Amino acid sequence: MLSEKLHQAINKQINAEFWSANLYLSMSAWFADKGLPGFSHWMKEQFKEEQEHAMRFFNYLVSRGAKVEIGAYAAVPVDWKDAKKVFEDTLHHEQVVTGMINDLYTLALEEKDYATQSMLKWFIDEQVEEEDTARGILDALCHIKDNSFGLYRLDKEMGERQG
Repeated sequence: MLSEKLHQAINKQINAEFWSANLYLSMSAWFADKGLPGFSHWMKEQFKEEQEHAMRFFNYLVSRGAKVEIGAYAAVPVDWKDAKKVFEDTLHHEQVVTGMINDLYTLALEEKDYATQSMLKWFIDEQVEEEDTARGILDALCHIKDNSFGLYRLDKEMGERQG
């Protein structure tokens, strides 16, 4: 049986993952508005991935016989200075999510909930990948600086992301 502390913490994480999905959808819309369809596509794929993360937690609670509670969440940002700022925010956001996952794992350790620890290991590995990917794109944008052809080429590459 899932402890009440873990139950509430995972419900909170579900809502955080849905908020993350909306953040990436907002970023996708921003890129679309700026005429960068590849970046927009990349963020749409990220939106879908975050929804999948939320559903993993959702399904986990259901499998443990715990009630899922979807709540309201704050509005997401809608405007950024440039593509570099979008990915600075992306990296920072993923670092925050990593902290949240780590806190969940710590709580699962304290509660001696081995099933939840096992489930969370996938998310721990996923967060390493998420941060690395965001950092790599941010590094590329830093190298490109104000080179519009470089941004054009990176936009084309971003559009190749598969779900």
